[in-house]
Amino acid sequence: MSALPFSTTCRHSNSPLHPHSKSNFTGLGQRNNIWQLFVITKSNSRRAIRKLYVKNVASDKTAELKERLIKQGTTSNEFVTDSASVASSIKYHAEFTTSFSPEKFEPSKAYFATAESVRDSLIINWNATYEYYERVNVKQAYYMSMEYLQGRALLNAIGNLQLSGPYAEALKKLGYNLEDVANQEPDAALGNGGLGRLASCFLDSLATLNYPAWGYGLRYRYGLFKQRITKDGQEEVAENWLEMGNPWEIQRNDVSYPVRFYGEVISGPNEAKQWTGGESILAVAYDVPIPGYKTRTTINLRLWSTKVSTEEFDLKAFNTGDHAKAYAAMKNAEKICYILYPGDESIEGKTLRLKQQYTLCSASLQDIIARFEKRSGMTVNWDSLPDKVVVQMNDTHPTLCIPELIRILIDVKGLSWEKAWDITKRTVAYTNHTVLPEALEKWSLTLLQDLLPRHVEIIKRIDEEFTHEIVSEYGTNDLNMLQEKLGKMRILENIELPDSVVEFINNTVLADDPVEEIDVDDNDIKATEKKDNEEENDDDDEEEEDEVGKDEQEADDGEELVVENKKEWKFEVDPNLPMMVRMANLCVVGGFSVNGVAEIHSEIVKEEVFNEFYELWPEKFQNKTNGVTPRRWIRFCNPDLSKIITKWIGTEDWVTDLEKLAVLRKFADNEDLQSEWIESKRRNKINVASFIKEKTGYVVSPDAMFDVQVKRIHEYKRQLLNIMGIVYRYKKMKELSAEERKQLFVPRVCIFGGKAFATYVQAKRIVKFITDVGATVNHDPEIGDLLKVIFVPDYNVSVAEMLIPGSELSQHISTAGMEASGTSNMKFAMNGCVQIGTLDGANVEIREEVGEDNFFLFGARAQEIAGLRKERAEGKFVPDPQFEEVKAYVRSGVFGTYNYDELMGSLEGNEGYGRADYFLVGKDFPSYLECQEEVDKAYRDQKKWTRMSILNTAGSYKFSSDRTIHEYARDIWRIEPVVLP
Repeated sequence: MSALPFSTTCRHSNSPLHPHSKSNFTGLGQRNNIWQLFVITKSNSRRAIRKLYVKNVASDKTAELKERLIKQGTTSNEFVTDSASVASSIKYHAEFTTSFSPEKFEPSKAYFATAESVRDSLIINWNATYEYYERVNVKQAYYMSMEYLQGRALLNAIGNLQLSGPYAEALKKLGYNLEDVANQEPDAALGNGGLGRLASCFLDSLATLNYPAWGYGLRYRYGLFKQRITKDGQEEVAENWLEMGNPWEIQRNDVSYPVRFYGEVISGPNEAKQWTGGESILAVAYDVPIPGYKTRTTINLRLWSTKVSTEEFDLKAFNTGDHAKAYAAMKNAEKICYILYPGDESIEGKTLRLKQQYTLCSASLQDIIARFEKRSGMTVNWDSLPDKVVVQMNDTHPTLCIPELIRILIDVKGLSWEKAWDITKRTVAYTNHTVLPEALEKWSLTLLQDLLPRHVEIIKRIDEEFTHEIVSEYGTNDLNMLQEKLGKMRILENIELPDSVVEFINNTVLADDPVEEIDVDDNDIKATEKKDNEEENDDDDEEEEDEVGKDEQEADDGEELVVENKKEWKFEVDPNLPMMVRMANLCVVGGFSVNGVAEIHSEIVKEEVFNEFYELWPEKFQNKTNGVTPRRWIRFCNPDLSKIITKWIGTEDWVTDLEKLAVLRKFADNEDLQSEWIESKRRNKINVASFIKEKTGYVVSPDAMFDVQVKRIHEYKRQLLNIMGIVYRYKKMKELSAEERKQLFVPRVCIFGGKAFATYVQAKRIVKFITDVGATVNHDPEIGDLLKVIFVPDYNVSVAEMLIPGSELSQHISTAGMEASGTSNMKFAMNGCVQIGTLDGANVEIREEVGEDNFFLFGARAQEIAGLRKERAEGKFVPDPQFEEVKAYVRSGVFGTYNYDELMGSLEGNEGYGRADYFLVGKDFPSYLECQEEVDKAYRDQKKWTRMSILNTAGSYKFSSDRTIHEYARDIWRIEPVVLP
């Protein structure tokens, strides 16, 4: 394994990975040849060195300057500031390290050469960061996430390094435009939605704020999927983001850990056990540098890929023609990291998902422990692990960190159960991201037992100890109440209580019950005794022995009668329901901190989702409202607006101190600022219109309002409410004359984007519905530019970076109480986009910060939802006539021949799965229409609208991920910034 984290991938004794290595970067030798700064793997050929020096070195003077600056420890942007040096570096990589033909210098080759040039600068800071962390042995946070939705890295990296100018000039000299080159980069397909985007924002803030941290994830070969929109709706195809390679990652062939599945558990000495047999794979590390903004700190995202050793290839089977058998083990290992969230409708799919989660947890924890031991030196004090390591589980996917850490500490390191459990509870923390019951992960106990037998033993013991704690807390006076508490709080669901718990409860109940006294006549007792004595005298020895046995049996029978007359309490289980392991409960029990991600969400977590746990451990629960990085989400994606902000605030410090945006409030009515603001927004809208034409073929007018809803397609996010509102708008337009339409309706371009999970049928119906409405509306000559409906295919970070700066209204309209936070709402607010939404997730706090008058609010409140669903179930709900009108219009076939009965049917009825309008689209529909009328009215007054836009940006300062990370570091992780000397 690695002794130092950032090294070349060779195994030589002089490698930085070797314990006695003195340097962790190949190019930091004593020679003054500048080419060494950019070489990762050196050739021993004298001829090659001479050729490289002649072709790529600007001057000896520059080389000497760079070498001197490296020795002084200055930042990379201080020694690569001129475009000539940058161009030299790009040309070197184009010739020597790129995987393209030498005779061409096409855009894709230019991108790779440029990215590799930037990576060289990152590696110097990258190595310096962790060499210093190793030396001072700081406490480090490890962020564990199944998703990292990073987006493109090139512009972000050179922006953080303050090298945008030199790289733009260098590429211009080489015949390319920086933006065109950057567009050659595919989005890293490592995430799906807000969970992964949040994780990436956090890494950016951690690096920028100089916090010692490290991210862990999986390297998905095909990501989630690439979305295509056809006449049939959404079509999924494999993502090809790694097809040309990834210039940002460094494969660590010498950093790998075994991960086991199946097998059996053999008891060992003390409490340790040996997990043997089964299936074993290797998790191999791929490292990606994450640079901070205007700082040398560059942290690491370590991604795991899976494989097996070469010996697993069955050469004999291959040679006999059984090719599938020959490489079965290899494919079985590799497929673990093929797809993000593989379909889990089948047992094979569920098994694969569980393998993914355990691979992330096991490989990462083995790596963390190895790093802790290395830093500890000769003597390892395991009690100090929580003082040096904190593991943050991003949602429930990494829950297996808890039993895996215990397993390593007991079975591998020889600690006792008590010590291992105590250390784990002080090391691991949990972020909850959902209140949806189906998203609170549960796994089949049978599947877990089969795949991870040792971990089930550990989980059962945790459950047993925690069950005793529940019984101790609530007592046995009210057994019905105890049954309810156990049913909600146990880690194991629908599983008999451990014998020790049952015995304790029954013994307690028996001990507490009074003994019933029975009145008996003394004469009867004497008569019985006399009769017995007479019988004893007449019996021989054998008969006497028989009588004694009979008496003992009668005594036993008497005892049994006593027990049978007592009530033995049993924990109720349903034999028709599966036995499950509740991962969220395990997170709460095994973690020292539980946090929600918005104020309203954290309250729901405490009052509803985990109320019993909150009552037991109120000190565990916190709120950490999400945030997004202002570097990517204003500074880099919206440079036009950024210049205006800097001009009016008077400093660019807002990029790392977003509270300075509040200064804009005093200029909100300034006509000059408003004029600049409107012009900037229009330029961004023109860019969006061009993008839409390229991606969909539709032509839209930049004079119309750009109304955007981009996020994962889900019923609770209510894209259906949005499109039903658009259908109503379209129907009313069709009923009016051309002149009346122009008077009553503000022109709108309604833009949708997002992916429906491949097996989520209802979500895919919604995508189909949106695209069908668009196909009808967009080709209606009567409507023209008054209304357009656009579905942008394959929504990702790069698409968001294009759409958000040009948006004017954004929709965050989830059913109240169901969105944990949301982060796209924060990005829109930062870019001066006015929002329409419910009081859900971070909307509540955004509305507070930007001002109630600058947020369009509608819909039922979170505390009303349960009552409204109950009203529906009782048949008391009266649907709005406008809503019924829209449903009938859809069913009339105006949007094509597709049968929308199932989709419309989900909004009808009073109960049943997939019916009864569970997400209250119909209930909120009239309120939504009224609110949209207010939107039209406000937009007609462009001065008022622009003021609202400015105040949205000014009020978005709270939603920087820098603020969020400061709170995590202070309140949960207990880590301090570490600035490199």
